[in-house]
Amino acid sequence: MENISLRNRRAVAIHFEQDVYTLEIPLRASYIADYETYRFLLINRYSEEELYLTFNEDHTIDDYTVCKVQVEPALHNQLLTEGDIWDLYIERINEEQVKRARIANKPEHLQFHSYFIPGTEKVFYPYRTGKGNISFRVNDYVFFANLEEIHLKKTGQLHFSGSFNYAPLYRNDRYELKELKLIVTNNLDENEELVLPLEIRERMDLADLYNGNALLQHSGFEGSFDVASQIDLNNKKYFKFYLELTYSDNGEIKTIRSIRMRHLKKDRTLPAIAKLNKGGKKFKILTKLTKKSKYLSVNTSEYFFIRETASRMKRKWVSIRRGRFLKNSYKSVFKLLGSILPVDKKLVIFESFLGKQYSDNPRAIYEYMQENMPQYKLYWSSDRRAVPYFEGKGVPYVRRFSVRWLFLMTRARYWVSNSRLPLWIPKPEHTTYLQTWHGTPLKRLAADMDEVHMPGTNTNSYKRNFLYEASKWDYLVSPNNYSSEIFARAFGFDKTMLETGYPRNDFLYTHNTPENIALLKKNCGISENKKIILYAPTWRDNQFYQKGKYKFDLELDLKRMREELGDEYVVVLRLHYLVAENLDLSHYEGFAYDFSKHEDIRELYLMADMLITDYSSVFFDYANLRRPMMFFVYDLDDYRDNLRGFYFDFEETAPGPLFKHTEQIINEVKNIDTYGYQPTEAFEAFYQKFCYLEDGKASERVVQQVFK
Repeated sequence: MENISLRNRRAVAIHFEQDVYTLEIPLRASYIADYETYRFLLINRYSEEELYLTFNEDHTIDDYTVCKVQVEPALHNQLLTEGDIWDLYIERINEEQVKRARIANKPEHLQFHSYFIPGTEKVFYPYRTGKGNISFRVNDYVFFANLEEIHLKKTGQLHFSGSFNYAPLYRNDRYELKELKLIVTNNLDENEELVLPLEIRERMDLADLYNGNALLQHSGFEGSFDVASQIDLNNKKYFKFYLELTYSDNGEIKTIRSIRMRHLKKDRTLPAIAKLNKGGKKFKILTKLTKKSKYLSVNTSEYFFIRETASRMKRKWVSIRRGRFLKNSYKSVFKLLGSILPVDKKLVIFESFLGKQYSDNPRAIYEYMQENMPQYKLYWSSDRRAVPYFEGKGVPYVRRFSVRWLFLMTRARYWVSNSRLPLWIPKPEHTTYLQTWHGTPLKRLAADMDEVHMPGTNTNSYKRNFLYEASKWDYLVSPNNYSSEIFARAFGFDKTMLETGYPRNDFLYTHNTPENIALLKKNCGISENKKIILYAPTWRDNQFYQKGKYKFDLELDLKRMREELGDEYVVVLRLHYLVAENLDLSHYEGFAYDFSKHEDIRELYLMADMLITDYSSVFFDYANLRRPMMFFVYDLDDYRDNLRGFYFDFEETAPGPLFKHTEQIINEVKNIDTYGYQPTEAFEAFYQKFCYLEDGKASERVVQQVFK
């Protein structure tokens, strides 16, 4: 236990003995200090039935109390029905409130031992949800086929090995393995199946993992498949793979088929390619794993030398471009040019959200300078994928990290950005770096964060790198005194703070007219007769595909909203720029629109009759319009206590009601339609604290102080 890194509400072990699950869950002292008592419970995700669990405070480590929580399914057999999911919570109680939060865990701390529900063919077992939380599920027995090694030979022979997993095999007094086969299907003929023999291999490692279960000694498999012999000369063809197990159950012979073969190990070497001739044509065989489920898939298609060579060269160049050698060389050249090239005192380089947008505070400053300071040469740093957009808008740009960008950046007198530049970029002595940032802080920032959950870094590295980047800033824009104090501390910033209001909000004062709003709706293809609900949630640090690519689970029930509000409203969704995936709103055409890639959220603010958000800083800006806001905070406890933490009591200070269910949002919208909207005292207090500097002239104030 002492060697395990403890985290609040994250189980560090789950044991299963004598049909009882025991979970070891650490709780930070500060997390439970203000509550009279706390307890653990399971909540049925569908019926909302509650089961309270027995536990004891087993021991303490540093600032943590480690609780041993017991889940004994035998006490509740009558409640365990097919398809049920039971989510694990902690409940904290005092005189004023009751708060609940999910219990999380890491995959390596979860053992998938199953409890067999008497009189049924079902099992009850723990699993880790997509968000990293612990739940228990009731399911029919499932036969898993897990790949561990895959090799594709140049001759088109596919060799593989792995293990299978079938819950009843834990009860080794009833079962005897007979035969294992490979089943191969293809996309061209769903009824065609190849049946091939597999060799069963000993797996003592699995037997040891499951308390020395003798039957699991023989749960490994090994086999091969001749892909070349199955190539179709006229069509692309891909294959799916399954296992078929024949076993004896108390003397009765039974046969079961697995789910598709899937790969579990992280150190996989796929994809692999083989090229061969057949029937006078060249073919290639590609083995790969499906993106989400990691099922093994083998594709065959005709091979074209020129096309494949070009594609291979492109991939090679991307690998070189992203490699350490080129980056170090580029950094050295950047530093050299920055020291020897003459400064261009009228050259300004702008960048918004890593070059992906023409938006936010840099855009407002750019537009002011373009109109009032024509003597300056203004360029935008553009991500290569955003180049078509800058070209379409007629905005002068330079492609990020290109040779021209290198010369312009090193000669520029001014840099203007709203997010961090890459850490390796050295700032020349003659350059003034204006950092505008991109929001009033609700969530803890940089040095104020207790823990960092982002991919590709850890807490210490993240803070160290952030502070190093902030040390390059010469000016930092702040929207209010509250933000100035936090920025100075969280960023370690001790240079010139520009407490001016946010330039990006000037637009909300200078363009807030019925004529402009009608024109915006027309340009966006939204009916002028429909009212607009803008949904603009933030990203979650711990929900990601990989470093730099975050995901977002849409919890808002658009189907229900369309049924209740679709006659008068449409919903416009604007996701955070770090969220990687695209929304599929095809089922809600005419009601829900994805404007995540819209050039600037300021136009969406003006069009929106009301805002739904969560912990995003958008509500600080939208408050300038004095329109209705509501907060969809279905994961408030987890976000506040585990991910980021807040700078103030969000529940008390929020300038609108907090909701956890879509139905509550629908009711609030209907109430506003019926009774109208009148800002509350809480809203007025919020407005006076955070929006008092906004008057449509923040850009002018920033430019006057920086561009002298």
